[in-house]
Amino acid sequence: MKKALISVFDKTGVVEFAASLVELGYEIISTGGTFTTLQEAGLPVTYISKITDFPEILDGRVKTLHPRIHGGILAKDTEEHLQELTSIGGSLIDLVAVNLYPFEKVSQMPGVAFEQVLENIDIGGPTLLRAAAKNHPRVTVVCEPSDYENVLTNLKTDSMTLEFRKELAAKAFAHTAYYDTLIAQYLSKETDQFPDKLTIALSKVKDLRYGENPHQQAAFYQQVPSTGGLACAEQLNGKELSFNNIYDTEAAWQLVSNFEEPCVVAVKHNNPCGLGVGTDLYEAWVKAYEGDPVSIFGGIIACNRIVDLKTAQAMNKIFLEVIVAPDFSDDALQLLRKKANLRLLKLVPQLNTGHDWKKVTGGLLIQEGDQLDLIEEDLKVVTKRQPTNEEWSDLRMAWKVVKYVKSNAIVFCKDQQLIGVGAGQMNRVQSVRLAANQGGDKTQGAVLGSDAFFPFADNIEEAAKAGITAIIQPGGSVRDQEVIEACDRYNIAMVFTGIRHFRH
Repeated sequence: MKKALISVFDKTGVVEFAASLVELGYEIISTGGTFTTLQEAGLPVTYISKITDFPEILDGRVKTLHPRIHGGILAKDTEEHLQELTSIGGSLIDLVAVNLYPFEKVSQMPGVAFEQVLENIDIGGPTLLRAAAKNHPRVTVVCEPSDYENVLTNLKTDSMTLEFRKELAAKAFAHTAYYDTLIAQYLSKETDQFPDKLTIALSKVKDLRYGENPHQQAAFYQQVPSTGGLACAEQLNGKELSFNNIYDTEAAWQLVSNFEEPCVVAVKHNNPCGLGVGTDLYEAWVKAYEGDPVSIFGGIIACNRIVDLKTAQAMNKIFLEVIVAPDFSDDALQLLRKKANLRLLKLVPQLNTGHDWKKVTGGLLIQEGDQLDLIEEDLKVVTKRQPTNEEWSDLRMAWKVVKYVKSNAIVFCKDQQLIGVGAGQMNRVQSVRLAANQGGDKTQGAVLGSDAFFPFADNIEEAAKAGITAIIQPGGSVRDQEVIEACDRYNIAMVFTGIRHFRH
């Protein structure tokens, strides 16, 4: 008679699964709560201690760690192995169905005691899964209740193939690796943030229609434990988010999260193309739209206030891909939902306090997130002229924005409005020219933000032509003095921050 070992914390479907195995002629071996559940369902089931001739000990911490159990799982179907297994009173185990203590859920419970978390680290379960997965040429391993039906279909039709058992084995090893990663992350979260050996737990949110281009397959994964973010957003309307939608929405949402005042951000191709700060969201929207009414078409919009009807009516006049906001008023939602494809996301602003990851071939670059903001006492006015109060306000805004523009990054701001952007250029002076060209006549009296220092004074010449009156930049160039002198010639106030904000 074939034997199946079933020991599960999640008992979804386990009675039906075990009953079908009994009908197929399997003897069921079980433990603890699973044994009780199956017995109460009237199924013939053997308690594991009857196999091991040894009781559970240490409050159930040790019950399956026994040679008769692991020998029965790991033995090959050879005469030598069978004789050795028989010599210790064991027999072959052909199927192992195990799922694990809920470490993931318990470790994320608010205020949970450390001792309770430790008690939810499963030892026997992962060992059983790994043993069965290793010996998958003979043993069927099941770690997810969602696989019960498929396993039974294969058994009932006598079509259980090596390839299918290999798929189940791969899933089991991924399952235990994910589980161990969560434990390692939990125990090391207050120690070394860049350990010598790094594992990352990710859970798939969904498959995407395609990646950056239609010929690329893609999926969306969420980091575990969850730190919030777009994976937690509530979608209120529209078709599914695409790969590019998600990536651009993240950029817009992160930028708008930097502002306490009512703010609207527009992003196109991962760079801000519009941003406005106002006394209310409608004023912020008008500024964001008028900053670049061409590029905003088909863009991603992020708001840090509830979208009201007046703002929704203005937004509804143009084609937009996504609007993300803390919420939408009922009448605003009713209006915007008339556009069936417009994606509406409900998500509270939240700065990314975790790590940034950048993939390279064969590796991963990991860094702290760039959340260092202006340190007021470190700001240094290096020119003869001090910025005016209005310029100071716009300079601070420009410094927040430039951090989210691809390097070499230049932004022009005026009256709490983004009016010009120069992004991703190979030289900084070209970024200045692009920002000036976009801003047009509005650049007279505007301020300029630069993500890194100016290597030459030619950048100041271009800024002066555009009518820039104040500049904020890190400083630190060997030609800083030339740049300062150029600013003084044009009566431009300039502030050094001592902080660089490259974004590649």
